[in-house]
Amino acid sequence: MTAAQTRRRALARVAGLGAWGLGGPLAWSAATPASAQFRIDVTGVGATQVPVAVAVFRDEASAGLPLSQVVRNDLERSGVFRTFAADAVLDERSTVNLADWKAKGADALVAGSVSRLADGRWDVRFKLWDAVRNEELIGQSKLVLPADLRLAAHRIADEIQFKLTGEPGVNATRIAYVLKVGRRFSLHITDADGEGMQVALSSNEPIISPAWSPDGRQLAYVSFETQKAVVWVQDVASGARRMLANFRGSNSAPAWSPDGRQLAVTLSSEGVAQLYTLAAAGGTPVRLTRSSAIDTEAVYAPDGKSLFFVSDRGGGPQIYRLPLGGGTAAGAPERITFSGSYNISPAISPDGRLLAYITRQGNAFRLVTQDLQRGTVMPLTDTSDDESPSFAPNGRQIVYASRIRGADVLVTTTLDGKIKTRLVSSGADVREPAWGPFRS
Repeated sequence: MTAAQTRRRALARVAGLGAWGLGGPLAWSAATPASAQFRIDVTGVGATQVPVAVAVFRDEASAGLPLSQVVRNDLERSGVFRTFAADAVLDERSTVNLADWKAKGADALVAGSVSRLADGRWDVRFKLWDAVRNEELIGQSKLVLPADLRLAAHRIADEIQFKLTGEPGVNATRIAYVLKVGRRFSLHITDADGEGMQVALSSNEPIISPAWSPDGRQLAYVSFETQKAVVWVQDVASGARRMLANFRGSNSAPAWSPDGRQLAVTLSSEGVAQLYTLAAAGGTPVRLTRSSAIDTEAVYAPDGKSLFFVSDRGGGPQIYRLPLGGGTAAGAPERITFSGSYNISPAISPDGRLLAYITRQGNAFRLVTQDLQRGTVMPLTDTSDDESPSFAPNGRQIVYASRIRGADVLVTTTLDGKIKTRLVSSGADVREPAWGPFRS
């Protein structure tokens, strides 16, 4: 039995979700190192990529952070760009011959500088030139605190992506995930590249199913710290938290509505696990499904008009769509997945057109997407222990957990599966990633 299968079965036993098991890890691997230091490992080549030359920012060494390399990594991870280091000393004040850079294979050029101000802040400046149109596109200065230097680099990469493609980048967004070290569980928040880690919660009991509120200010999750599954909501900035669902039986799988006013949860308070909605402020849950089957892992469609969820009402776990009417009314569930006998962990793209999920192929659990209009299914991985997909807020990438060459890792992939970035840890058990929304 693989590690992923062990985790799924352990969750099934503890949360009462049946023999097929859903959601996050409860039976974790053996003791792991005391830290999880990520490094970026980008593999694959996209079909069409914009070549961008990025010069080393003047005096970036004094800041203790290679900002230009962060920008390069961000652009490459998007799958849209191919970058290379500029073989010249440049900054935002340089006079550049863009025809020469075009001849070197660059469609765009980025250069900048970093300087410390008397008040301790850093002045990060950059320019973006279009070598094809022979024009300057962006010239900006960002005044940031030392702790925000990496965020400044991420925002520069996002602005470059938007200016060159018209699509927003997601490098300044955050990812939440669960880490287990020894017998200790913790809920972590990092930048989209796996760096800048913060610990939101640490516990001797399992933590699973993190879910971001639409405004990115709160995280819902399930904690077993009271010796049962309870849904909590925590303020990201202050750390203040409150119990949201602590009813009889198991309380699990929180998912925010698009307007942030309510959450869908899975409760077994009336017997078998069923879907309910609950006001974000708490209160009395409203039951949505009434079946003898297990209904769980709900996620809202982006328009809030339906829920996608997993149920074994057809004999094995499949993904269904539940129309939501006015008020608390709900329609009849419609089966969505038909390829394979075991499909779990739905995630919906921000435009509502793609469904990502985990399918079982033999003894392997792999990430696929399904076009919700055409029904076509596209495999994105050839690994065997994929779990917990989550879309980036621009819909262009997916983060998921997997096991590669014996190591538990978080991976981002482009929608064609051609460019993958492994956020590789030093042997730590990392699971259940959730990609947060755009930051204001």
